[in-house]
Amino acid sequence: MEGGLWAGKSKGSFRFPRAERLKKRAHIREVFRKGQGLGCSGAKLFVLPNGLSHNRIAFTFSRKFGTAVVRNRARRLGREAYRHIGYALKPGHDVVLLVYPGKDTLNERMDQVKRLFSKAGLYET
Repeated sequence: MEGGLWAGKSKGSFRFPRAERLKKRAHIREVFRKGQGLGCSGAKLFVLPNGLSHNRIAFTFSRKFGTAVVRNRARRLGREAYRHIGYALKPGHDVVLLVYPGKDTLNERMDQVKRLFSKAGLYET
């Protein structure tokens, strides 16, 4: 189990390191443009190798997703789901998770994120 910044961490360590956040607009656009897109009901995942020893992720939303409160809750659920499976992901990728309305519980979001990362071949169960 490699895991980049998650290496050496136990399954119970759910930190979301700042280095794992994909923040620059240019980097996010590059992932959308050049990355492999994979979808499932309620979300789409874009993946692009980054040459780093860890993954970087950004959460974004479709237009007309709802109010800021709804978007922020969806972002928190996505981050929490990512924290729970981050230790089991192959390192070295930039990832953008595009979320559509729905899937309002942590369990639903975790199932969705696991399914997408498995499709991308990044999730090591």
